[in-house]
Amino acid sequence: MIYGKLIGGILGLLLGGLFGLLLGLLAGHWFDRGLARTLGFGSPEQMARLRQAFFESSFLLLGHVAKADGRVSEQEVAQAESLMQQLGISGGQREQAIALFKRGAAADFDMEPTVQDFREACGGARQVAHTLLVFLISMALADGVIAQSESAVIENIASKMGFSHDQFQQLLRMVEAQSHFHNYQAGAANPADQLADAYLALGVAEDCSESELKRAYRRLMSQHHPDKLIARGVPEDMLKIATEKAQEIQAAYELIKKSR
Repeated sequence: MIYGKLIGGILGLLLGGLFGLLLGLLAGHWFDRGLARTLGFGSPEQMARLRQAFFESSFLLLGHVAKADGRVSEQEVAQAESLMQQLGISGGQREQAIALFKRGAAADFDMEPTVQDFREACGGARQVAHTLLVFLISMALADGVIAQSESAVIENIASKMGFSHDQFQQLLRMVEAQSHFHNYQAGAANPADQLADAYLALGVAEDCSESELKRAYRRLMSQHHPDKLIARGVPEDMLKIATEKAQEIQAAYELIKKSR
C-alpha cells in the first residue's frame, strides 16, 4: 500500500519543503504498515492460517502439558480421546490431532517455536492467546485437579504469550472456579463454598458493586461468544468448550444475583 506515503509526502512537501517531505513519507510509511496489518488480519488467508495454528498449537501443547509430570498416563490419553470425541474430531483430523499430541509429549519437544508461531499467526491479538490458555487449563482440569507441574508448564506458556504471573494466577483461579459448577450440579455442595467460587469464576471480589459485577459478567460472556471466537480464528469444532465456559459463567452470575 502507498496511499499513506503518497498523502503524507504531498502534505509534508507543501507544509515543510524537502524536510517536510521526508517526515511525511516516514509517517505515511507507518500508516500504510498499520493499515495493511488491520486489513490483512481479517483476510480469508490469514484467518485460515490462524485457525490451523490454533488447532496445531492446542494439541501440541496439550501433549506437552500431559507429559509435564514425567509420563503420559492412560488416564491422560483417555482424556485426550474424550476431548476429540467431545469436539467431534474424526477421520484425518483425528489422526492429525493424535500425531500432534504425541509430538508435544515427546521428551525432546521444544514448545517455544510453537508458541512463537502461534503469536505470529494471531498477530499479537491478546484475546486469542487468552482463549488458548483457557482451553489448556480446561484440558488439564479434566481429571478434576491441576498438578503443580502442569500449572508450571501452562504458566511458562502464558509468560511467553505476554501474561504476567498475577494475570495467569487470576485466570487459573477463574477457570478452576468455573469448572466447579459441573460438580455442584452433580451433587450437593456447601452454599458458602459455592458462592465463593461464583465470585472467583467472574474474577471479582465478594464486596464488588453491582456495576463491577455486571461489567465482569458481560466481559466474560463476550470473550466466550461463539461468533466472536470464530472471528478470532478459533476452530468451530472447539467452540463447545467455550459454550460450556459461557454456561458456567452464566450459572455463577445467576447464583450471585440470587444471593444478593
